[in-house]
This record gives sequence, C-alpha cells and structure tokens, in this order.
Amino acid sequence: MWDRFYFRVISVFILLNGALFLFKDWMLDNGVHHNVLLFGNLALALLSAFTYNMSRKGVEAESNSVFMLRVYGAMISRMMLCLAGITVYAVVNRANTSKYTIFMLMFFYAVYAVSENVSLQKITRQAKAK
Repeated sequence: MWDRFYFRVISVFILLNGALFLFKDWMLDNGVHHNVLLFGNLALALLSAFTYNMSRKGVEAESNSVFMLRVYGAMISRMMLCLAGITVYAVVNRANTSKYTIFMLMFFYAVYAVSENVSLQKITRQAKAK
C-alpha cells in the first residue's frame, strides 16, 4: 500500500509549505491570504491521497466498468471538491477575495494532479509489463 506516491505527496506538501513560508511577506504585501493557502495545500494533499487510492484500485481492477467508475469518480470528486473549496473561499471573502490566492490554489491543484498521474502511469506500465 505504501508506495513512492505517498513520499512524493509528502515531499510536494513540504516543498509548497516551505515556499509559502519563504514568500510569506511578499504574499501578505500583495493581499494573498496565507492561511487559506496553507489550509488549501493540506486539503489538496489529503484529497490527492484519497483520489490516488481510488484510481489505483481502478487501474488494478479486472473489469472495465470498475476501472471507469473508479478513475472518473476520483477525477470528478477531486475537481468538485476543489471547485467547492474555492467557491466557499470566494463567497466568505466576497469583498476581499484575492485573485493571487485563487490562482495559487489552482497551481497547487495542478501540481498534485501531475504527481498523482505520474504515479498512476508507472503502475500502469508495471502492470502491462507483467
């Protein structure tokens, strides 16, 4: 169950948090909500681990319908939860919504999605080689 993906996610989480703390002064000067980014990074790391498990079970499934259900379910749940999180942020901070914060959260989403897809591709290649 523990494979390199989890080390990769933990590494990405630490690197992004390190960058957030390194550039904290610049972000606060430009109106970025630092606490939202910290919470978003944690939420995306946990969500990535959850959707990776779903997708991995789908890749390892013998039935095509189970594969489709798991992989698309993971993708849709990740997208909808991220959309819901950004919407909640925008509604709660209606007057003070920061575009930088939203774009940085979308960048975090892309980083975790790429990390997850690279790991899934490696599993798929290993399964085809057997």
